Amino acid sequence: FASNLYDMGLMSDRDYENYSSLFDLMKSYMKVPDLLIYLRERIPTLVRQIAKRNREYEQSIRLDYLKSLNDKYENWIANYDKGKVLIIDSDDLEFENPEDLSKVIDSINASLNGLF
Repeated sequence: FASNLYDMGLMSDRDYENYSSLFDLMKSYMKVPDLLIYLRERIPTLVRQIAKRNREYEQSIRLDYLKSLNDKYENWIANYDKGKVLIIDSDDLEFENPEDLSKVIDSINASLNGLF
């Protein structure tokens, strides 16, 4: 989020440098996860999810901000090399639906434990 805000001119150099410094320090103390799960969604799905949540503070999110943020996530995941990654295209998934949730859980288990 911070790099997106910075690139769009919505965060000062000083604030971004402070944020980056603190983030790098925190990363040095964190263990890499056993599995990184990336839920991939297209912009129309993201907009629908925001509308569905109906959180007041999300109502002013600009579409250009959302697109830029999504592009940054896509670039980040394409270059992630710290461990296992499971990418789930979740545009057509409803996590409240037991069948969809079961598919996701099965994918996670297969990624962590293999097929058998």
